[in-house]
Amino acid sequence: MPTRCFCDEGTLVRRAANSGVLMIALLAQGLDGQQAVAPTPAPGGRNLGEDHRGFNIVHSFETGYRFRSVGGSEGRYRSDVNYQDGVRLLGSSLGVYSKEGHGRLFDELVLTTQGLGNDPYQAATLRVQKNRLYRYDLLWRLNEYYNPALAIAGGQHLADTRRRLQDHDFTLFPQSSFRLFAGYGRNSQDGPALSTIQVFDSRGDEFPFFAGVRRVQSEYRLGAQARLRGLQWTVVRAWENFTEDTPFLLAAPAAGNNAADQTTLASFRRTEPYHGNTPGWRVNLFTEQKNWFAVNGRFTWAGGRRDFVLDETATGTDRFGGARNRQIVVAGTGRRPVGAAHLTFSVFPTDRLTLTNHTAFHQTRMENRSAYVEFNNATRGFQETRFDFLGIRTATNATDVNWRAMNWLGLRGGYHYSTRRIRSREGFGFEGQFDPSPVHEQNNRLHSGIWGVRLQPRKPLSIGLDAEIGRADRPFYPTSERDYHALGGRVEYKSRSLLVSAAARSAYNTNSTALFQHSARSRTWALDGSWTGRAWLALDAGYSKLHLDALTGIAYFAAFNLVEGDRALYRSNVHAANLGVRLAIGNRADLYLGYSRVEDAGDGRASPELPAAGRPAVTRLSPLAAVETYPLAFESPLARLSVRLYARLRWNVGYQFYRYREDLLAAQNYRAHTGFASVVWSF
Repeated sequence: MPTRCFCDEGTLVRRAANSGVLMIALLAQGLDGQQAVAPTPAPGGRNLGEDHRGFNIVHSFETGYRFRSVGGSEGRYRSDVNYQDGVRLLGSSLGVYSKEGHGRLFDELVLTTQGLGNDPYQAATLRVQKNRLYRYDLLWRLNEYYNPALAIAGGQHLADTRRRLQDHDFTLFPQSSFRLFAGYGRNSQDGPALSTIQVFDSRGDEFPFFAGVRRVQSEYRLGAQARLRGLQWTVVRAWENFTEDTPFLLAAPAAGNNAADQTTLASFRRTEPYHGNTPGWRVNLFTEQKNWFAVNGRFTWAGGRRDFVLDETATGTDRFGGARNRQIVVAGTGRRPVGAAHLTFSVFPTDRLTLTNHTAFHQTRMENRSAYVEFNNATRGFQETRFDFLGIRTATNATDVNWRAMNWLGLRGGYHYSTRRIRSREGFGFEGQFDPSPVHEQNNRLHSGIWGVRLQPRKPLSIGLDAEIGRADRPFYPTSERDYHALGGRVEYKSRSLLVSAAARSAYNTNSTALFQHSARSRTWALDGSWTGRAWLALDAGYSKLHLDALTGIAYFAAFNLVEGDRALYRSNVHAANLGVRLAIGNRADLYLGYSRVEDAGDGRASPELPAAGRPAVTRLSPLAAVETYPLAFESPLARLSVRLYARLRWNVGYQFYRYREDLLAAQNYRAHTGFASVVWSF
C-alpha cells in the first residue's frame, strides 16, 4: 500500500523540483543515445494518485532493457532503426494538481519524459500553471542523426550529428481577454561529418575531407493577444540569430580516389563562418460577427541580414602534373527581407451556403553585393562572379463556394489565380574587367478551377468526388506545373464498430520549355478499415498503392561531348500494407500483434543496367539506366504483451523484426531483431 504524503505546499514544490532535478540528470545521462523506441502504451493500472491539502499527486514511470541483433549493413540499420542495447527510462510522468484551483504558487505542474537513457530521439516537457496568472511551457528534444556513407557515394559522404532543441514559453494572464507572452527557442547541431571535393578543374580527382559541424539558431519572442468586441488580434515581435562555424580540413596529403592520375592534394583548408540576424513581426487578426461573416488575416515580415565569407586554400598538382596553388574567396553582406500577407473573408448567407475569398501576397528579396573570387596564387590572376539581386513576388486569389443543396448532397466549386514575377542580376569579371549583366525577369500566371461533390445517401455512408484543372503560361522550372489536372474520390462507411474507407487519386502534369520537355503522372489507391466489435478484440488494416512515372529531357557530357535532346525516365510502384490486432485477455493482460510492409516494385527489371522485359531503354547513355527505378522492400512484424501484476504495476515485453532489401544495391540490405522488457509502476 502506498505511503500517504503529509506535507505542505512548499514541500510539494520541493518534491516537484527534486523530480525535475532527477529528470535533468537522466537527460544528461541520455546524451550518448541512438534512436528512440516509443514506450509501451499499456497503462500501469488505474492511478488516482494521492490527495493532500487540496492537491492530487500522480507519478509513474516505465523502465526496462532493450536488446538488438543486426546482420548486414550496420550503417543502413543505424539510419533506419538504430535500436541499441542497454537500460532505458522509456517514459515517466509527474503531475501535481490543485483540486480546487486555488494553489498558492501553482495549480498545475506536469513533467513528462520519453526515451531517456540511450535513445537518439529523447524528449521532455514541463508545464507549470497558476490559474488566471501565468503559464510556463518547456519542450526539450534530442535527436541523434546518422547518415551512413552510401555505396553510391563511394563511402565518403556521411554524418553523425546530434541536434538539441529547446523551446520556452511564458504567458501572463492565460485565461483573460488580454495576454502577454515571451518565449525563447534554441536549435543546435554538432558532430563529425565526411564529404568530398573535386579540385583544380572539372576533370580533376576527388578527395575526402572531414568537417566538424557546428550550427546554432536562437530566437527570442515578445508578444500580446487581446479580444475586444468580437475582434481577436495577436502581435509577436521576434529576433532570430543564426551562426555556423564549421571548419573543413584535409588531415594529410592525399593522392585522391584515382591514384593513377597526376592530381594530388598537399593541403586543403576551408573556413566559411556564416552569421546573421533576422528581426521580424507576426500579426494575426480574427473576427466573426453574428454567424454571417468571418475575417481572418495573417501578416508577417522578416528583415534577414547575413554576413558570410568563405576562404579556401588548396595546394597540389593538377591532372598534367603541374604545381597548383589556388585560393577561393566568397564574401558578402546580404539582406533578405521577406513579407507575406494572407486575408480570408467568408460569408454565410444561409446555413447551407458559404462563400470564401482568400488573397495572399508574398515577396522575397535577396540584395547587396556578393562576390565569388578565385585567385591563382602562382600567376596572381583572378576570376570574379558577382551576385547582386534576386526578387520573387507572388500574388494569389482564390474564390470558393460550398453549397449544401440537400441533407445528402453538397457541392463545391472555385476559381484560383496566381501570378509570380522573378527578377535577378549577376555579373562576371576576369583580371579586373567586370561585365555586369542586365536584370533578367520572368513572369508566370496560373489559372485553375476546382469542383467537388459530397453525397450521403445513407447516414453511415459518404461519397466525395473532386477535380482540379490548371494552366500556366510560363513555368519557371522544367518540372513545374503547366498543363495539369487532378482527379480524386473517397468512399467511407462508418458505424459504431466498423469503419471502412477507400480512396483514389490521380495527377497528370505536362510541361514544355525552350530546353526540355517534362511530363509526370501519379496514381494512388488506398483502402483502410478498422473493427471494434468486441470489448476484447480490435482489428485495423490498410493497403495503398502509389504509381509514379516521370519523363524529363536532360543534357549531359559523354566522352567530353555535350549530349542534348536525351530523356531520363523514372518509374516507381509502391505498395504499402499494414495489419494490427489488439486482444484483451481478461482484465490481466493486453496483447498486440502487428505487421507492416512497404515495397517499391520498380518497373520489373531484373538487373540495374537493363530495362524491364519488352521495354526499350529510354536514354542513350547506359549508366543512366541504373537510376531509372529503385526496387526495394521493407517489412516489420511485431508483438507486444502487457501483463498486470498488481493494481499499479505492469510487466511488458515486446519484439520487433526489421528486414530491408534493395534488389539493385545489395550492400544496403540488413536484418535486425529488436526487443525490450520493461516495468510500469504508478504511484
